[in-house]
Amino acid sequence: MRRNHLWSTMAGVLVAGGAMAATIGDGPVVEQHMSQAAIESGQIPFEQIFAHGKLLFAAKFNIFDGQSRPGTTGGGAARVPGSAPRFIRTSAPDANSCAGCHNDPVAGGGGDIVANVFVLAQALDPVTESVSGQFSNERNTLGMQGSGAIEMLAREMTADLQAIRDEALSLANETGRTTRRPLVSKGVHFGFVTAHAGGQLDVSEVEGINTDLILRPFHQKGAVISLREFTNNAMNHHHGMQSTERFGQSRTGSSDFDQDGVSDELSVGDITATTIYQAALNVPGQVLPDDPAALRAVIRGERTFETVGCADCHTPSLKLNTAEFSEPNPYNPAGNLTPGSGVTPYSYDMTAFGQLPRHEKAPDGGIHVRAYTDLKRHNLCDAEVQHFCNEQVVQGGIATNMFLTRKLWDVGNSAPYGHKGDLTTITEAIMAHGGEARDSRLAFEALSTNRQAEIIEFLKSLQILEPGTPSLVVDKAGKPVDKAALVAKFARSAD
Repeated sequence: MRRNHLWSTMAGVLVAGGAMAATIGDGPVVEQHMSQAAIESGQIPFEQIFAHGKLLFAAKFNIFDGQSRPGTTGGGAARVPGSAPRFIRTSAPDANSCAGCHNDPVAGGGGDIVANVFVLAQALDPVTESVSGQFSNERNTLGMQGSGAIEMLAREMTADLQAIRDEALSLANETGRTTRRPLVSKGVHFGFVTAHAGGQLDVSEVEGINTDLILRPFHQKGAVISLREFTNNAMNHHHGMQSTERFGQSRTGSSDFDQDGVSDELSVGDITATTIYQAALNVPGQVLPDDPAALRAVIRGERTFETVGCADCHTPSLKLNTAEFSEPNPYNPAGNLTPGSGVTPYSYDMTAFGQLPRHEKAPDGGIHVRAYTDLKRHNLCDAEVQHFCNEQVVQGGIATNMFLTRKLWDVGNSAPYGHKGDLTTITEAIMAHGGEARDSRLAFEALSTNRQAEIIEFLKSLQILEPGTPSLVVDKAGKPVDKAALVAKFARSAD
């Protein structure tokens, strides 16, 4: 089964293990691997990178691909081969493909509760077959649509916050006086940073983000920086498929780090292609109902959503200054490709490439990302409401009661709800909000039944659209709708 890669080129863009002859009988699902050098040199068109990423996202990996990891844990730590089962649900690999869990309502989307994962169980050694909350955190699978812009927002906000920190340090050193600055980016407040003369930094007032001021927009906890980090983690964790950029050499000097008999399981270019595929998936939009009463409810519900305070955290839109997605992310942690050291970033225009519908370019440049999130962690628990405080295992040093503000741009067709997927309706999810969201939940409760229903009707209209849909706002048949004209019409009728 051993596959020692010769890295021979095919049309300069794909690489494969050994000879290129067709496989007769059982063999790997992924027979060709993408060259990072060819991606960086511009030899490969966007469509081919996207297609290869799609293949890898949907591939049902098998043992010939390297699907197993007898010599490592799901977290990547070495272990004695044979000390744990090659396949176990709570430890992974727990699915044969990324699309096995990310598939609802289309490939790349979220998953029903049957697709739940057990976060941090993969790092246990020895593994456990128990899904008890004392060993792992059960989480529902989230959709990846629109995630390229989400990552770019996080990068821009990180740069803003770190610039504020650096300016405070510089000013404190210049003046010899303590300098306290609010941490604000794109209208989102992350607390304060205080710099003292001599270079000492007080980050005790930082809120909703790590003290390194790097936004982590992925995972329900806000624990992962980039799509690339997410992909490298998931390939090893869920499938036992290991990337060369993270697992190029084992402790014995072999390129078969996990000792499953397969070397160089995923190339650097493979990870880039899978990252680009996820980044360029179609952007969630809005489906407006044909029935006049339902349409009126959506329009009124959108306004009420903001007036009761839901939009304080579920920010309807954040402005991204660029329309370009670039890979790799400069804030990537160790074990993931970063710019520099001979790496030439690959970029594409998110308004011109990728699945339809795409983001629309703003008149002043960049794009408005209408994701209904502030990319900040919040505590939704208090003495009365504890639903979202049901995890026991700390992930990435983040308190168990803190979760990233859920993106609502796909809420209309991404049930179930809550980080465990244990809430079946949008109203249930709203009523589970306490802590920092207590006031907005109380304002929702104080509304009439009809006004509450209008908010729900509005949220139901926010959906993942079918790939190829020509516009971000459509009717039930998928045809573009002029929302501004409809809003103006209802405003006149209300007068």
